[in-house]
Amino acid sequence: MDVTDNNWDAAVLASPIPVLVDFWAEWCGPCKAMSPAVEKLSEEFKGKLKVVKINTSDNSEVPSRYGIQSIPTFMVIKNGQVVHQFVGSMPYDRFKAQVAPLL
Repeated sequence: MDVTDNNWDAAVLASPIPVLVDFWAEWCGPCKAMSPAVEKLSEEFKGKLKVVKINTSDNSEVPSRYGIQSIPTFMVIKNGQVVHQFVGSMPYDRFKAQVAPLL
């Protein structure tokens, strides 16, 4: 699911389940490389984790609010609060290990 500056609060902060946010951009090679891992995680944790993507080129307010300096940046948000943040491309097992303990 794609989110924007406009629907961030409703789609992410008000979510009843934890949310994994993928901050990405079309021009970002590592972001594209992580896309299959993001999709796989979304399928694996369906119903337990909401996975959203926000394009930092098209939406500047939310990345600025959270101090996003480089992409891909991933953030896990529970009950409207950031509980974990990590940056960069990584193998799926490491990616999953960043998120699974938080669910």
